[in-house]
Amino acid sequence: MVRRLSWKSTIDHNAPLVLPSAGDALTARLIERAGFSAYQIGGFAMVAGMHAVPDIDLEQFGEKCAKAREIIEASDLPVLVDGDDGYGDVKNVTRTVRSYEAVGASALFIEDQKPPKRCGHMAGKKVVPPEFMEEKVRAAVAARSNPDFFLLARTDAREPNGIDDAIERGNRYLEAGADGVYVEGPTSLKELKTVGAAFRDVPLATSILERGGKTPWVSPSEMHEMGYDMILYPTTVLFRAIKSMQQALDDLREGKPLDPETSVDLKGFEDIVRMSEWAGIENRFMRSPHDEAGVIGTIKQKLTGG
Repeated sequence: MVRRLSWKSTIDHNAPLVLPSAGDALTARLIERAGFSAYQIGGFAMVAGMHAVPDIDLEQFGEKCAKAREIIEASDLPVLVDGDDGYGDVKNVTRTVRSYEAVGASALFIEDQKPPKRCGHMAGKKVVPPEFMEEKVRAAVAARSNPDFFLLARTDAREPNGIDDAIERGNRYLEAGADGVYVEGPTSLKELKTVGAAFRDVPLATSILERGGKTPWVSPSEMHEMGYDMILYPTTVLFRAIKSMQQALDDLREGKPLDPETSVDLKGFEDIVRMSEWAGIENRFMRSPHDEAGVIGTIKQKLTGG
């Protein structure tokens, strides 16, 4: 079992937490290698990677929890998981909390959208009555076995009801037992400052969906000065990766070789996926141990049918 730093301690020692999104295990590994203190598993990147579909409530708990477990196993960093709306009522929220805590998540957020929920920066969102979300928060608090499992209550009320209602809801969710507040979708610097001032003394999060989102880009240090402890970036890595893949495919179609300035080589890739670790296990326990080159040769033979 990996002993990850608790989410509260991670905030205390590293705020503001800049949280790139990992939609797969390889991205989580790269985030850790890049020196981040924590990361998020967000639905936007996850469902794009799983099924090439938008984040519009097409996948549910079973699919997402299984994928999140794969991702969490790839990195020792503390991780915040997107719990959507908890996938139903208080019973579903209870199962969601228990399951994500069991697979190693450090924190979970649930939101107050009405189904079908969607990405927080898309238009057309609706929210449940705050009383319904308060019930979910209380159920989530009761469901966790470790008080260090951090519960973040997200409100999407800004778009349908305005920023004042979003702030009121955030306060109500804190009173219901949430450890922090996540206000989605402020649309201006003024609104960001208003939210930051309203929750100055509690852990506060928002997201910046770069290149098309509703919230303006502000540097992490400026966000922290306004009162934000966690800044989620659901699309930054995903959008850059897609552009790189498109360029690689265009070059391949046109007969161009892989550009060494914009790619890793085989040795670099083997380092990322910890090839030497697996070769060491083979050498330690197999009767006829192979060196790392031999392991790679065996893999290549299997791939080519040799």
